[in-house]
Amino acid sequence: MALTVDLNADMGESFGPWVMGRDADLLKIITSANVACGFHAGDPDVMARTMRMAVENGVGIGAHPGFADLQGFGRRRIKLTHTELRNLVHYQLGAAQAMARAAQGRVDHLKLHGALANMAADDEAMARACYEAALEIDPDLIVMVLVGTAQERAARALGCRIAGEIFADRAYNDDATLVDRSLPGAVIHDAEHAATRIAAMVKAGAIITESGRRLPVQIDTICLHGDTPEAVQIASAVRAALEADGVDLKRLAG
Repeated sequence: MALTVDLNADMGESFGPWVMGRDADLLKIITSANVACGFHAGDPDVMARTMRMAVENGVGIGAHPGFADLQGFGRRRIKLTHTELRNLVHYQLGAAQAMARAAQGRVDHLKLHGALANMAADDEAMARACYEAALEIDPDLIVMVLVGTAQERAARALGCRIAGEIFADRAYNDDATLVDRSLPGAVIHDAEHAATRIAAMVKAGAIITESGRRLPVQIDTICLHGDTPEAVQIASAVRAALEADGVDLKRLAG
Protein backbone atom coordinates (compact mmCIF):
# COMPACT_ATOMS: atom_id res chain seq x y z
CA MET A 1 0.00 0.00 0.00
CA ALA A 2 1.41 3.42 -1.01
CA LEU A 3 2.27 5.97 1.64
CA THR A 4 -0.02 9.00 1.75
CA VAL A 5 0.98 12.40 3.11
CA ASP A 6 -0.41 15.91 3.08
CA LEU A 7 1.67 18.86 1.86
CA ASN A 8 0.79 22.07 3.69
CA ALA A 9 1.94 25.69 3.63
CA ASP A 10 1.43 28.72 5.85
CA MET A 11 -0.23 31.51 3.89
CA GLY A 12 -2.69 34.40 3.86
CA GLU A 13 0.10 36.42 5.45
CA SER A 14 -0.18 39.60 3.39
CA PHE A 15 -1.65 42.69 5.06
CA GLY A 16 -3.42 45.48 3.19
CA PRO A 17 -1.15 46.56 0.29
CA TRP A 18 1.85 44.69 1.78
CA VAL A 19 2.27 41.38 -0.06
CA MET A 20 3.96 38.34 1.42
CA GLY A 21 4.28 35.00 -0.34
CA ARG A 22 3.03 33.57 -3.64
CA ASP A 23 -0.17 32.01 -2.35
CA ALA A 24 -1.88 31.58 -5.74
CA ASP A 25 1.10 29.59 -7.06
CA LEU A 26 1.48 27.52 -3.90
CA LEU A 27 -2.19 26.57 -3.90
CA LYS A 28 -1.64 24.75 -7.20
CA ILE A 29 0.97 22.51 -5.56
CA ILE A 30 0.03 21.91 -1.92
CA THR A 31 -2.91 19.97 -0.50
CA SER A 32 -3.63 21.96 2.71
CA ALA A 33 -3.34 25.68 3.57
CA ASN A 34 -2.77 27.12 7.03
CA VAL A 35 -4.37 30.56 6.82
CA ALA A 36 -3.28 33.42 9.10
CA CYS A 37 -6.15 34.76 11.18
CA GLY A 38 -5.30 38.45 11.45
CA PHE A 39 -3.19 38.52 14.62
CA HIS A 40 0.36 37.81 13.42
CA ALA A 41 -0.51 38.49 9.77
CA GLY A 42 -3.43 38.69 7.36
CA ASP A 43 -6.61 40.76 7.35
CA PRO A 44 -10.26 40.02 6.42
CA ASP A 45 -9.71 40.71 2.72
CA VAL A 46 -6.58 38.54 2.58
CA MET A 47 -8.31 35.74 4.48
CA ALA A 48 -11.30 35.86 2.11
CA ARG A 49 -9.13 35.81 -1.00
CA THR A 50 -6.88 33.03 0.27
CA MET A 51 -9.75 30.79 1.34
CA ARG A 52 -11.60 31.35 -1.91
CA MET A 53 -8.51 30.27 -3.87
CA ALA A 54 -8.08 27.25 -1.59
CA VAL A 55 -11.65 26.13 -2.28
CA GLU A 56 -11.17 26.65 -6.04
CA ASN A 57 -8.06 24.45 -5.95
CA GLY A 58 -9.55 21.72 -3.77
CA VAL A 59 -7.07 22.52 -1.00
CA GLY A 60 -7.93 21.88 2.66
CA ILE A 61 -8.26 24.91 4.92
CA GLY A 62 -6.68 25.26 8.35
CA ALA A 63 -6.73 28.05 10.93
CA HIS A 64 -3.25 29.33 11.77
CA PRO A 65 -3.54 31.37 14.99
CA GLY A 66 -0.57 33.26 16.41
CA PHE A 67 0.31 35.96 18.89
CA ALA A 68 -1.03 39.49 18.34
CA ASP A 69 2.28 40.65 16.89
CA LEU A 70 2.00 42.10 13.39
CA GLN A 71 5.32 43.92 13.57
CA GLY A 72 7.20 40.82 14.70
CA PHE A 73 5.21 38.47 12.43
CA GLY A 74 4.24 36.41 15.48
CA ARG A 75 7.80 35.26 16.02
CA ARG A 76 8.38 37.15 19.27
CA ARG A 77 7.61 35.30 22.50
CA ILE A 78 4.74 36.71 24.55
CA LYS A 79 3.80 35.41 27.98
CA LEU A 80 0.04 34.90 28.36
CA THR A 81 -2.12 33.17 30.96
CA HIS A 82 -3.91 30.01 29.92
CA THR A 83 -7.19 31.94 29.93
CA GLU A 84 -5.69 34.50 27.56
CA LEU A 85 -4.37 31.71 25.34
CA ARG A 86 -7.79 30.09 25.17
CA ASN A 87 -9.43 33.38 24.20
CA LEU A 88 -6.70 34.02 21.63
CA VAL A 89 -7.46 30.68 19.95
CA HIS A 90 -11.25 31.01 20.26
CA TYR A 91 -11.17 34.42 18.58
CA GLN A 92 -8.93 33.48 15.67
CA LEU A 93 -10.52 30.08 15.00
CA GLY A 94 -13.95 31.70 14.99
CA ALA A 95 -12.81 34.26 12.44
CA ALA A 96 -11.32 31.54 10.26
CA GLN A 97 -14.51 29.48 10.39
CA ALA A 98 -16.65 32.44 9.36
CA MET A 99 -14.38 33.40 6.47
CA ALA A 100 -14.14 29.79 5.27
CA ARG A 101 -17.92 29.39 5.34
CA ALA A 102 -18.34 32.58 3.33
CA ALA A 103 -15.94 31.10 0.74
CA GLN A 104 -18.06 27.92 0.56
CA GLY A 105 -15.42 25.96 2.46
CA ARG A 106 -14.76 24.87 6.02
CA VAL A 107 -11.88 24.79 8.50
CA ASP A 108 -10.65 21.21 8.78
CA HIS A 109 -7.54 21.68 10.92
CA LEU A 110 -5.71 24.00 13.27
CA LYS A 111 -1.98 24.70 13.46
CA LEU A 112 -0.29 27.11 15.87
CA HIS A 113 2.03 29.74 14.37
CA GLY A 114 5.53 30.98 15.11
CA ALA A 115 6.51 31.72 18.69
CA LEU A 116 3.16 30.43 19.95
CA ALA A 117 3.91 27.07 18.29
CA ASN A 118 7.52 26.96 19.46
CA MET A 119 6.57 27.71 23.05
CA ALA A 120 3.82 25.08 22.95
CA ALA A 121 6.35 22.58 21.59
CA ASP A 122 8.22 22.94 24.90
CA ASP A 123 5.27 23.43 27.26
CA GLU A 124 2.63 20.70 27.33
CA ALA A 125 0.24 22.67 29.56
CA MET A 126 0.38 25.61 27.18
CA ALA A 127 -0.24 23.37 24.18
CA ARG A 128 -3.15 21.72 25.98
CA ALA A 129 -4.76 25.09 26.76
CA CYS A 130 -4.59 26.05 23.07
CA TYR A 131 -5.91 22.72 21.80
CA GLU A 132 -8.69 22.47 24.37
CA ALA A 133 -9.87 25.91 23.29
CA ALA A 134 -9.94 24.85 19.63
CA LEU A 135 -11.76 21.60 20.40
CA GLU A 136 -14.39 23.47 22.42
CA ILE A 137 -15.29 25.20 19.16
CA ASP A 138 -15.04 22.09 16.95
CA PRO A 139 -14.46 18.67 18.58
CA ASP A 140 -13.82 17.11 15.15
CA LEU A 141 -11.03 19.52 14.28
CA ILE A 142 -7.72 17.96 13.22
CA VAL A 143 -4.89 19.31 15.37
CA MET A 144 -1.64 19.64 13.43
CA VAL A 145 1.26 19.04 15.82
CA LEU A 146 5.04 19.22 15.73
CA VAL A 147 5.74 15.51 16.11
CA GLY A 148 7.91 14.37 18.98
CA THR A 149 7.26 17.50 21.06
CA ALA A 150 4.98 18.62 23.89
CA GLN A 151 2.44 19.60 21.23
CA GLU A 152 1.99 15.96 20.28
CA ARG A 153 1.84 14.79 23.90
CA ALA A 154 -0.85 17.36 24.71
CA ALA A 155 -2.97 16.46 21.68
CA ARG A 156 -2.71 12.72 22.34
CA ALA A 157 -3.75 13.23 25.97
CA LEU A 158 -6.88 14.98 24.69
CA GLY A 159 -7.72 12.07 22.38
CA CYS A 160 -8.40 14.35 19.44
CA ARG A 161 -7.68 13.86 15.75
CA ILE A 162 -4.00 14.51 15.08
CA ALA A 163 -1.83 15.20 12.03
CA GLY A 164 1.87 14.73 12.76
CA GLU A 165 3.89 17.43 10.98
CA ILE A 166 7.49 17.75 9.83
CA PHE A 167 9.10 20.71 8.08
CA ALA A 168 10.64 20.76 4.62
CA ASP A 169 12.45 24.06 5.09
CA ARG A 170 13.64 23.94 8.72
CA ALA A 171 16.50 22.14 10.46
CA TYR A 172 15.90 19.99 13.55
CA ASN A 173 17.51 19.66 16.96
CA ASP A 174 17.97 16.23 18.54
CA ASP A 175 14.87 16.74 20.74
CA ALA A 176 12.64 17.14 17.63
CA THR A 177 12.32 20.91 18.09
CA LEU A 178 13.26 23.32 15.32
CA VAL A 179 16.68 24.95 15.23
CA ASP A 180 16.34 28.59 16.28
CA ARG A 181 15.97 30.90 13.28
CA SER A 182 18.85 33.04 14.52
CA LEU A 183 21.32 30.18 13.96
CA PRO A 184 23.05 29.41 10.65
CA GLY A 185 21.32 26.72 8.59
CA ALA A 186 18.07 26.89 10.57
CA VAL A 187 16.07 27.79 7.45
CA ILE A 188 16.65 25.69 4.33
CA HIS A 189 16.58 27.64 1.06
CA ASP A 190 17.88 25.04 -1.40
CA ALA A 191 14.88 23.32 -3.01
CA GLU A 192 16.69 20.15 -4.06
CA HIS A 193 18.26 19.72 -0.65
CA ALA A 194 14.86 20.16 0.99
CA ALA A 195 13.30 17.61 -1.38
CA THR A 196 16.00 14.97 -0.90
CA ARG A 197 15.89 15.43 2.87
CA ILE A 198 12.10 15.16 3.11
CA ALA A 199 11.96 12.11 0.84
CA ALA A 200 14.50 10.43 3.11
CA MET A 201 12.49 11.31 6.23
CA VAL A 202 9.21 10.01 4.81
CA LYS A 203 10.88 6.80 3.64
CA ALA A 204 12.47 6.30 7.07
CA GLY A 205 9.38 7.37 9.02
CA ALA A 206 11.66 9.57 11.09
CA ILE A 207 12.94 13.09 11.60
CA ILE A 208 16.58 13.33 10.59
CA THR A 209 18.24 15.94 12.79
CA GLU A 210 21.20 18.18 12.03
CA SER A 211 23.48 15.75 13.89
CA GLY A 212 22.22 12.85 11.76
CA ARG A 213 20.13 11.31 14.52
CA ARG A 214 16.90 9.60 13.44
CA LEU A 215 13.80 10.11 15.57
CA PRO A 216 10.97 7.71 14.59
CA VAL A 217 7.70 9.68 14.30
CA GLN A 218 4.27 9.57 12.67
CA ILE A 219 4.47 11.71 9.53
CA ASP A 220 1.05 12.77 8.23
CA THR A 221 1.86 16.17 6.76
CA ILE A 222 4.85 18.15 5.51
CA CYS A 223 5.04 21.93 5.92
CA LEU A 224 6.85 24.71 4.18
CA HIS A 225 6.70 28.40 5.05
CA GLY A 226 4.92 30.57 2.51
CA ASP A 227 7.05 33.59 3.44
CA THR A 228 10.30 31.86 2.39
CA PRO A 229 11.39 33.37 -0.96
CA GLU A 230 11.96 29.91 -2.44
CA ALA A 231 8.64 28.49 -1.17
CA VAL A 232 7.17 27.66 -4.59
CA GLN A 233 10.37 25.99 -5.78
CA ILE A 234 10.64 24.01 -2.53
CA ALA A 235 7.00 22.92 -2.76
CA SER A 236 7.42 21.77 -6.37
CA ALA A 237 10.66 19.91 -5.63
CA VAL A 238 9.27 18.21 -2.52
CA ARG A 239 6.10 17.12 -4.31
CA ALA A 240 8.09 15.77 -7.28
CA ALA A 241 10.49 13.86 -5.02
CA LEU A 242 7.68 12.27 -3.02
CA GLU A 243 5.69 11.30 -6.11
CA ALA A 244 8.84 9.82 -7.66
CA ASP A 245 9.07 7.59 -4.55
CA GLY A 246 5.45 6.47 -5.00
CA VAL A 247 4.06 8.61 -2.18
CA ASP A 248 0.49 9.87 -2.69
CA LEU A 249 -0.18 13.54 -1.89
CA LYS A 250 -3.63 14.04 -0.40
CA ARG A 251 -5.29 16.67 1.80
CA LEU A 252 -6.09 15.83 5.40
CA ALA A 253 -9.42 14.07 5.77
CA GLY A 254 -11.72 16.72 7.16
